Amino acid sequence: MLSDDELALLEAIQASGSLTRAAARLGKAPSTVSHAARQLEARFDALLFDRRRYRLQLTPAGQLLAQEAARLSLDVSRLTRRVKQVAHGWEDRLWIVTDELLEYETLLPVVRAFDALESGVALRLTHEVLSGTWEALRDGRADLVVGATNEPPSMPRLRWFELGVVEWVFAISPRHPLAKVNEPLQQEQLTPYRAVVVADSSRGVDGRGYGVLGGQATLAVPSMRAKILSQREALGVGWLPRHRVSALLRSGDLVEKRVAEEREPNTLYVAWHSDHEGRALAWWLEQLRNPRLAKRLTQGISVEP
Repeated sequence: MLSDDELALLEAIQASGSLTRAAARLGKAPSTVSHAARQLEARFDALLFDRRRYRLQLTPAGQLLAQEAARLSLDVSRLTRRVKQVAHGWEDRLWIVTDELLEYETLLPVVRAFDALESGVALRLTHEVLSGTWEALRDGRADLVVGATNEPPSMPRLRWFELGVVEWVFAISPRHPLAKVNEPLQQEQLTPYRAVVVADSSRGVDGRGYGVLGGQATLAVPSMRAKILSQREALGVGWLPRHRVSALLRSGDLVEKRVAEEREPNTLYVAWHSDHEGRALAWWLEQLRNPRLAKRLTQGISVEP
């Protein structure tokens, strides 16, 4: 590892191309800089400076030393900041997993507010579907899950609270054949038409999907947004979160159809492990307990934080 003075020497010679100019840049006598340069070469037992030309240059070995020393210096600086950060109760990183039911855009103001804390905590936000959300918490792929569906499973040190309720609407394209069928739609009327599903992302169990009838063909898509777009384009039918498609219902790009067997609303949960006690997690939990944010996430209600 180079000292700050040695690193400054390499940078000054590389930038100026002259011992004299490097000395002026460093505020030292040329003889002092020349002696320091030879000491550095002796320390590494390598020729670091090419003195054969009019312009003093770093040799390939000198360039490697300058580049790697600068990188290591930055790494040490980052490590120092991270150690201080953790010592003050902030996590090094916080991994948040949201369920596909939630729109990422609704979390952007929260991320912006968290950034304003200048905590240094690295955020990672990913998403899962159905059982995959709970599984991410169980398997250590999440520190915090937001919008998990179904009842909280049995899990050591699990803590949770209800975020809110999501209502469903059976919505299809006005160009789909079912759009002209009298309501309420019966099961036998739905079965001939393909259902669009976002498959369960669980790695450990067989993928599941809701709202699919026995014998009904399916189109599996990668996200809720893809499901909404597919149904808008009349590629299939299915249940959609009302808050995600309210604008499309108002514009007529999707139409709501009453179904004989309605789908019950889903309660969404926020969950974490009780042995995680960092300040970043505590801050996020405080925000998610705010009823205004909960409504924005689960009902699409736009309100000021």
